Amino acid sequence: MIITYLGGEFVKVQFGDITLAVNPPSKESTLKAPRFGADVVLISLNHPDMNGVDSVGIGSKQPFVIQGPGEYEIKDVVVRGFPTESQYNKEKRINTVYTVTLEGMKLCFLGALSSPDLPAELKEELDEVDVLFVPVGGEGVLLPAAAEKLAVALEPHLIIPVHFEGMGAPGALRQFLKEAGEEKTASQDKLTLKKKDLEGKEGEVVVLKAGS
Repeated sequence: MIITYLGGEFVKVQFGDITLAVNPPSKESTLKAPRFGADVVLISLNHPDMNGVDSVGIGSKQPFVIQGPGEYEIKDVVVRGFPTESQYNKEKRINTVYTVTLEGMKLCFLGALSSPDLPAELKEELDEVDVLFVPVGGEGVLLPAAAEKLAVALEPHLIIPVHFEGMGAPGALRQFLKEAGEEKTASQDKLTLKKKDLEGKEGEVVVLKAGS
């Protein structure tokens, strides 16, 4: 599995010959991101910063779109979506938190989550998450301290902050890392991950550079 962070809430996950896109910005967003063909796209929030389905479809390769709560299974990928509330862009909205199970690992994308208080059903679903993508930035999503506290409480093997690049408040990532006690965490271009790589890791923070 190869994980790439593309800025904002946009994450690309490649495994085998399948590509998963999460929260790509649309043409109406001020965020700029590369275009590519995805097999599956997850949309957490119906906002131009995160609902760019067209940006991850090229020619005949158009993605299967998942945009809201429910259970889905596509090409050996199992997806579960849970509704939460968001105050993104100062407006009350429905945000979908997704878990994705593939290659023996469970990934969780919190999307534009505004409150660390999770519904009971979602807490149960997140009991054994391997990789947690947590929004860091305030301004409608979790403040750095709340993001770090929730990430620790969920006890994932790896924590990957998102949102901070292009969307979050200035200094949000730095504050998050300070809260996590990892001010000197080095960033990397992408993360190549196998199930065995998670052994012995508990709450390790991985910062990915926004890029293509």
